[in-house]
Amino acid sequence: MRLLLALALATAPGIAFAAGTVDTSDSNDSTAEAEAEPKAETEVEAEADAEDAGEGQETNPPEETETVTECEEGMVFDEESEACVEPQDEALNDADRIQAVRELAYAGKYGAARIVLDAVTDQNHDMVFTYRGFTARKMGNMDEAMIEYSRALDVNPDNILVRSYMGQAFVETGQYELAQAQLSEIRARGGRGTWAEISLRLAIDSGRTYNY
Repeated sequence: MRLLLALALATAPGIAFAAGTVDTSDSNDSTAEAEAEPKAETEVEAEADAEDAGEGQETNPPEETETVTECEEGMVFDEESEACVEPQDEALNDADRIQAVRELAYAGKYGAARIVLDAVTDQNHDMVFTYRGFTARKMGNMDEAMIEYSRALDVNPDNILVRSYMGQAFVETGQYELAQAQLSEIRARGGRGTWAEISLRLAIDSGRTYNY
């Protein structure tokens, strides 16, 4: 628990401020109403098309491909050759590998996702740390997850997706004040209305977290 608190203090400089202190003076009335009343889940699904503020941060659930339905564990489907290939195969680039990681993680194949992560050429990319943290958390290793989330934020403090995942981890451990601090950080960094913001807000409201 001390590790979680220490990491939270290091990665959320605005922790002393509640979400309500974020400057919303330029917001219109409809935005204020949305803040006052959480949206129904059907409305949230409709809003999942919003683009995230951070580069490479997808918002919608990944489409299931042959990587999940046909390939052996750790293999990735290459559309050009129409075959399952090793994740290190030169036919793939890092964007292909990260997309496969998202797809595998969403399907609950966390071990396979980590095999593909190991094949990403840029191991210091913030999205590599993001999904190492995500898969660690889903596999029950919360301490490792928080370390990886912190690494992602060291590389890219504006990675609102990892802030959402970190906030959801705090929800899972009952640390709602720290989760709220990450929600404030997401909004302050231009993430209001994105899936990263919506999913964390709903997680705080309901205690339910998400797989993407």
